[in-house]
Amino acid sequence: MQRSYDSTPAGAPGRIDSAIEVLRSQPEMQFVEPKPATEKQVLLAHTPGLIEDVRQDADSRDGLLYQMAALAAGGAILTAETAVSGEPAFGLIRPPGHHSSRNSYWGYCYFSNMAIALLSLRSRGLIKSAFILDFDLHVGDGTINVLGDDKAFTIHNPSAKGDKAYLQDVKKALDASPEVDIIAASAGFDEYVHCWGKNLSTDAFKRIGLMMYEFANERCEGRRFGILEGGYNHKDLGMNILAFCRGLLGEE
Repeated sequence: MQRSYDSTPAGAPGRIDSAIEVLRSQPEMQFVEPKPATEKQVLLAHTPGLIEDVRQDADSRDGLLYQMAALAAGGAILTAETAVSGEPAFGLIRPPGHHSSRNSYWGYCYFSNMAIALLSLRSRGLIKSAFILDFDLHVGDGTINVLGDDKAFTIHNPSAKGDKAYLQDVKKALDASPEVDIIAASAGFDEYVHCWGKNLSTDAFKRIGLMMYEFANERCEGRRFGILEGGYNHKDLGMNILAFCRGLLGEE
């Protein structure tokens, strides 16, 4: 059972227990522990003021909040680095990050994990551009704030209802994408039919992963990854993450 780092639904104890259990049972899945992101890496996406705000957050559990936020950002960086090497990867991290802007945060997010990961890759010359598919129930306004004005990054937040229309929305966006070096997903499983969004089936998450697999192999040398954002049906979260990962691996 994981410790709670704050009092939000994303920080609830046991939130990712089912994901750990399900993924550990798969022989092809390898767990790798990240190092926390350094302050220099976090500053790629945020101001010093935001970092200090996270350190001083009133809901922090004896400093654990900052530690967990830095570790989540480090997990996103490691996930992106793995993908650049040609291996698909999924960042099973918390807290999420797509509501964290350059100088403010909300929505259970503290550091912009996706932005930090991609900006870290670019700062080291590993990529020049990326497509970000954010299929969380809520628009990733933080990611848009940090990366949206940078022409190197294309961000898409689908909004259609039901599996068929939603998958068509994703496909249309991928088909229209400019050339990029990597594709990444802010993977929110709160669109699940038995979660807050009441919208997508488990199979839809697999199909999204499969479309990313196909896009990556056709357009960016197989480079693809996802990082966890929302998802509050603790019992089914592992099942849905596994479905997405199987699609990301190219399994029909």
